[in-house]
Amino acid sequence: MPRYDFRCRACGDTFEVTRPMRAAAEPATCPSGHTDTVKLLTTVALATGGRGGQPASGPVGGGCCGGACGCG
Repeated sequence: MPRYDFRCRACGDTFEVTRPMRAAAEPATCPSGHTDTVKLLTTVALATGGRGGQPASGPVGGGCCGGACGCG
């Protein structure tokens, strides 16, 4: 289930709420009970291939069709 970050406008606390995607736009109450909160835009870092976030090395198909036509 996705987690969403919120910030309370009353006390400044930042907190997470875990809820289904269908409920993503619903308001959230901060842990101190305040209801004046705003959902924060969060980013997700994805590593592709390799270890430690480094790109995978080695032969990779190229060109418009993965190298099958000889263009890459």
